[in-house]
Amino acid sequence: MPLTTPFHSRLEEINQTGIWRHWSGYLVAPQYQYSLSNEYYSVRNSVSLLDTSPLFKYSFTGIDAKVLLERILLRDIGHCEVGKAHYTCWCDDRGFVLQDGVVMQVNSGEFWLTAAEPTLRYFRGVAKEMGLSEVIIEDVSSDFGILSLQGPQAYNVISELTEVSGTLSYFDVVQTEIAGCSVTVSRTGYTGDLGYEIWIRSDDAMRVWDALIGAGEDFNITPIGTTALKMVRVEAGLLLMGTDFYTSRFAWVDSQRETPHELGWGWMLKGLENDGRDFIGRGAVEKELEMGKSRWKTVGLTVDWQEYESTYTEAGILPPHHEVYSESTMSIYRRGSKDWDYAGYASSFLVSSLLKKPIAIAKLPVDLTAIGSEVNLEIPVIREPKNVLARVSKMPFFNPPRKTESSGEMGAHE
Repeated sequence: MPLTTPFHSRLEEINQTGIWRHWSGYLVAPQYQYSLSNEYYSVRNSVSLLDTSPLFKYSFTGIDAKVLLERILLRDIGHCEVGKAHYTCWCDDRGFVLQDGVVMQVNSGEFWLTAAEPTLRYFRGVAKEMGLSEVIIEDVSSDFGILSLQGPQAYNVISELTEVSGTLSYFDVVQTEIAGCSVTVSRTGYTGDLGYEIWIRSDDAMRVWDALIGAGEDFNITPIGTTALKMVRVEAGLLLMGTDFYTSRFAWVDSQRETPHELGWGWMLKGLENDGRDFIGRGAVEKELEMGKSRWKTVGLTVDWQEYESTYTEAGILPPHHEVYSESTMSIYRRGSKDWDYAGYASSFLVSSLLKKPIAIAKLPVDLTAIGSEVNLEIPVIREPKNVLARVSKMPFFNPPRKTESSGEMGAHE
């Protein structure tokens, strides 16, 4: 029997499509309205509300909590102060990524961490190996619902309900109240836009949901499903586990595994030379960097619009522009004398109606990863493979200043 999130009864009422899918055993909707574009544009033009409660949630407390997280996480938790959050990942002992997630220190010595896959046994196993007795690791997944409030009007909506939103900088965390309910708010999200994520006790879920919907009425607040979220995260250059990479834990061979550097997360290793932690996989990560042994890199691709259009029109059909999003593998070939000289693949593809061009997240050998490098991307045209020109582009494709600007600057736009 599938589980339902604390907000399910409200979401069931508005699900026009009647379609539900599974996310970690929970029912979620890919979209609520018949118009996917309406949900997509709510993130970029107004404000959206998304239920992300199926994420696994873990609490680390006790004297040894920080010691354990210093051993597990790639980024140094010592820099994650009270009231701060980090996007990070953790690796196996060979330096391959197990998972990614957001960790935050909500109180002194109390850390919360989200994950896409169940990880409690792993965390407790590492603690046992280290002989750490003063750490309590709890799965609090069912204790909380999480709502993601995202879009240019997100600040205005949350400001209707709590004053502390005005003090939150990017990746800050604060505990406050909404509609008389205790909540934890972080200025984070998976859209690459201005936004907040709100942890709510499950018993308070309906009350907070109703308060947010009420506060957002004048700003055209729109509940969205997972498909619109996936579309905007491509524009933001954010990777999706199970699509753009896989956990090393379930891989059969190393070609299915990837390192942080191969995923474009080398920025997480900044200052490593001054970091004395013995985090899991450190030796392998350092060896890869020192020897330049990355097998490939994760890059952005921008498809040449004229070739994309003409490839379809020459076949006698209109090129697809509307609501085109794909998570299927698309092969990439080197340009030159051989049109089918395999080089890599795209894992996520989107025809961005906001940016007016097709874009993709791809894996390419290191020699093809310089910005502007040209490759052929294979697309299906009436079931026949065709190559179109694509160029390596900097990610994120879309990065509005409002995502990170101060509350004062946001107020200046009103």
